[in-house]
Amino acid sequence: MPSPEISNDNYLSQMCRIAGIIDSNRPIDLLQTEVKGMCTLMAHGGPDDEGFYVNASDGIVMGHRRLALIDLSPKGHQPMLYRNGKLVISFNGEIYNYLLLKKELQNLGFQFKTESDTEVILASYAAWGVESFDKLKGMFAFCLYDADLQNSYLVRDPSGIKPLYFRAIEKHLVFSSEVRAFTETGYIYNEQLDWKILFLAFGHLPEPYTTFSEVMMLAKGHYLMWQHQLNTFEIKNYVQQHSIKKITDYQEAKNAVQQGLYASVKKHLLSDAKIGVFLSGGIDSSILTLLADKILTGTTELSKLNTVSINFAETAFSEKVFQDIVAQQLHGNHSEYTITPALFSEHFPAALKAMDQPTADGINSWFVNYFAKENGLKAVISGIGADELFGGYPSFKRMGWVRHLKRLPQFVLRKSLHLKKASLKRSYYLSYRNTVGEYLFLRGIFTPDEISGLLSCSIAEVDQVLQSAVIAPLPSHLKDGEKASWLECNLYMQNQLLKDTDTMSMQHGVEVRVPFLDQDLLATLAATNYKLKFEGDRPKSLLIEAFSAILPRAIWDRNKMGFTFPFQDWLKKDEHFLHSIKTGENTFASGMLDDFRQGDLHWSKAMALYQVFTGFRV
Repeated sequence: MPSPEISNDNYLSQMCRIAGIIDSNRPIDLLQTEVKGMCTLMAHGGPDDEGFYVNASDGIVMGHRRLALIDLSPKGHQPMLYRNGKLVISFNGEIYNYLLLKKELQNLGFQFKTESDTEVILASYAAWGVESFDKLKGMFAFCLYDADLQNSYLVRDPSGIKPLYFRAIEKHLVFSSEVRAFTETGYIYNEQLDWKILFLAFGHLPEPYTTFSEVMMLAKGHYLMWQHQLNTFEIKNYVQQHSIKKITDYQEAKNAVQQGLYASVKKHLLSDAKIGVFLSGGIDSSILTLLADKILTGTTELSKLNTVSINFAETAFSEKVFQDIVAQQLHGNHSEYTITPALFSEHFPAALKAMDQPTADGINSWFVNYFAKENGLKAVISGIGADELFGGYPSFKRMGWVRHLKRLPQFVLRKSLHLKKASLKRSYYLSYRNTVGEYLFLRGIFTPDEISGLLSCSIAEVDQVLQSAVIAPLPSHLKDGEKASWLECNLYMQNQLLKDTDTMSMQHGVEVRVPFLDQDLLATLAATNYKLKFEGDRPKSLLIEAFSAILPRAIWDRNKMGFTFPFQDWLKKDEHFLHSIKTGENTFASGMLDDFRQGDLHWSKAMALYQVFTGFRV
């Protein structure tokens, strides 16, 4: 077998984005060209380095765009070879327990040439095989090639923080961090015919779906094993169940959350580059900020905490007063930015263009990361996950309604489409008797009759698509609060928040870290009695009580705002945006657009109309 080659053109070019093709039936130089095109298209996500691995005998090409956060030297270059090229990896993400794993591996006799977490993944695989995947704690998506076993593995982290899309048909495998990159290859891609129905219902495309029928998202906590000799694959769950002592005492739960989140934030601050925290002024970001400041106080100037806050001239949306309360307690560098209607209009087209997949949200994430980049930050800590895990959303109080309404006959639930109020009309979704129905009752964007009118199809067709969608079933043994948490984590957070955050942050070469999704903390919460987590006097009582010693009362003793822009007012005055929504002869859609102009339609629905009728890039 010929020696694999490393192409290191354009070193110090443009973050962590990965791509590759495995295909023994096409010329290797053609695969190289296509993978290079995939990486170039994703250059925004890897501004520090570019690299390629080419193996002609096995028909494999891996590409990588790097954002350097740990080991800023050329030794951290990827794809990385190990054991004389017998193992190769292209890796996106961060492994937060890599130093502990490294020490364990050194005790087993392994030696290391770099300071990177990437080499630790390779050594872990060399030591423990596929069982090593479960030992990794962090956010990650990677392709690992084993020349001896003639296998390649696509692996995604247990929380699904990092995306990994693949096409595995016709004896070839293509993978990428972004869906749009697949269009740089010579394979044929067809539009997923049901994507508009799914999108209008969910406000996003739920995993595993994409706008292409041939491209899927790899499930979190799973690996895809490609067998080179047979050109076949199988997908397996690698997450092992680890026993942990049940927590039934409230004080014990508070202590466990306090210690767990502190340890998580400390791990997530690990970086050789400038790192910061998004400080919105809410409970979650304030706790993370105060913990990070405590951890970093007394360190070097380079390691001091950097915080970034966004404000608006519209006082109804501004949380500056709460941001200032926290900022005054900090020892680091605080920066705040004001988004004006003029600045929003200037950058709004770029934010729309940045979308990798359709989403009714995500624009706010583009702007926040834009200012993080302006502040010189390469990594930023975010509070994603807190609401989902500690009961911060209205859905946690509505699960009782779900339980009672589901007892109604199906024909009664379907009559709810005749009601005027949108929240009541969504009762129709409960007639599906499945996970999709429960989620869409809580968070659906458009109702089936509206989707039918927008797409000029029958309600029966909408029902068929949504009822047959491949979505994991909601575990039946869960209690109300646990069900809400499961739905919010596995559907809303997974498909909307994490996907939008990754896409929009990578557009600016910024990595967003999410300490609330640390595997050790998640294990602690899973072992905590549901009543302690969800049945307090106020939303997120357990989290607030755990940090009452450092969290100012003014931060938690107020109404929840949520982070959103004055979109309703700005967008209905944006004539370019409104005129670009080409509804054509669809009078139903035109009527909705008129409703938006009058302020009677939520901006998220207008965003959905834009993507469906302007023609999202498929």
